[in-house]
Amino acid sequence: MDTTSARTLGELRQTEWASQIDRPYSVRDEMRRNLVAMLENGEEPFPGIVGFHDTVLPQIENAILSKHHFILLGLRGQAKSRILRALTGLLDEKMPIVAGSEINDHPFHPISKPAKQLIEEMGDDTPIDWVDRDQRYVEKLATPDVTIADMIGDVDPIKAAKGGHLLSDELTMHYGLLPRSNRGIFAINELPDLAGKIQVGLFNILQEGDIQIKGYPIRMPLDVLMVFSANPEDYTARGKIITPLKDRIGSEILTHYPSSVEDGVSITKQEAWIDRESTAIDVPQFICELVEQVAFQAREDKRVDHRSGVSQRLPISLLEAVISNAERRSILVKEKTIVPRVSDVYAALPTITGKIELEYEGELQGSEKIAREIVKRATAATFDSHVDVNLCAAIIDWFEQGGALKMAPEERSDICLKGLGVIPDLFSTVDISGLAPKKDPATMVSASELILDGLVAKKRISLNESRGYVRAQPKPQMPPPFGHHDDLSFG
Repeated sequence: MDTTSARTLGELRQTEWASQIDRPYSVRDEMRRNLVAMLENGEEPFPGIVGFHDTVLPQIENAILSKHHFILLGLRGQAKSRILRALTGLLDEKMPIVAGSEINDHPFHPISKPAKQLIEEMGDDTPIDWVDRDQRYVEKLATPDVTIADMIGDVDPIKAAKGGHLLSDELTMHYGLLPRSNRGIFAINELPDLAGKIQVGLFNILQEGDIQIKGYPIRMPLDVLMVFSANPEDYTARGKIITPLKDRIGSEILTHYPSSVEDGVSITKQEAWIDRESTAIDVPQFICELVEQVAFQAREDKRVDHRSGVSQRLPISLLEAVISNAERRSILVKEKTIVPRVSDVYAALPTITGKIELEYEGELQGSEKIAREIVKRATAATFDSHVDVNLCAAIIDWFEQGGALKMAPEERSDICLKGLGVIPDLFSTVDISGLAPKKDPATMVSASELILDGLVAKKRISLNESRGYVRAQPKPQMPPPFGHHDDLSFG
């Protein structure tokens, strides 16, 4: 009969699950078996995880093949939680349990007293339920107020009173998150924030696989894969994590931010809300790269706190805000297509300032000033990757001869294009650099703005708030040092 059509214990014995009557698979055996099958068939065990294929993912696969509990160490926004939740893809699609079991009792090997009593009473007529793989993942954010009762369980006086049981009876137990994760995956985020006595309570789970509730002599051999996440600095700090617990975790795996702008762009495009209702959106590739460069430049800035990191959520939120500002402009000027520009990145500064933690020096300068400088460096980096500055000689010379151009940030693309057309060689530079097709005014304006802002960032021209783009400002002359009197004579 079909495996998942069994509705009683007797019917389950007629399926392939009968192979587990004598020796059941553990959840780690199950995940290992499914991972091996995926690798043999050339399937992707972790779809949607970008940039980790040569670093993090092979180490996770090794941990699963070794049947290890493991921890992911990394700064915020490095996809740790996403990876942990993706582990359910390595579980069987459905799993049989004794119907009504709070801890997913195995029909052939129950561990709770209620399930054992039910099977004794009903035998092969014991009802069976099926649990989906996603229901076998339990996640808990570690906070200092988490208790043993939350994690493992406690005695429930109400159960004792209603059932007429002694408090020492297992039927009075209220199960915590760990027992309810039986035959599944239990994830603890930010492990070092868990109180020391709670960390001690995890010892037996990791080593022997059993728990005790309230000191009563009840042994429950749980079958759980335990996975954790933590910040590396907290994890290694004295007093944050107790050594015996650290010793019981099989593998420590370091995550990281995208190692290339290309990987970062792929992640941001995948996660950001780009498609808007009933509106055509065209986000040029160089704008996506500029947004990603903002995160890369922020991670290298000494005024940004590197212990906190710069989350990948920064470019995701930034791209969404950039598109929204372009959308607002298109609504105001009644353009049919939304095409973001460099000026939209500056308009989205609040999404940057809210996601960077500053060192003392940075706090003195102010988050908005630092964010503007980061965007300017990101613009220069994007400019360098697409445009040969030698092609811009005529553009620079035009400004040096006194040319100036001011564009309103909320102006229509066709009007902006007419103003940009007076700058010699600007459109040809856009064309040679492959930034935009000539027939698309909105993208031409965006590409032209990248070139002009890139030249500003490289200090070849200037951007004046009142006059717009103008010639580069000469370096201020330093006053003579104190006591220097070349022009004075004394009689």
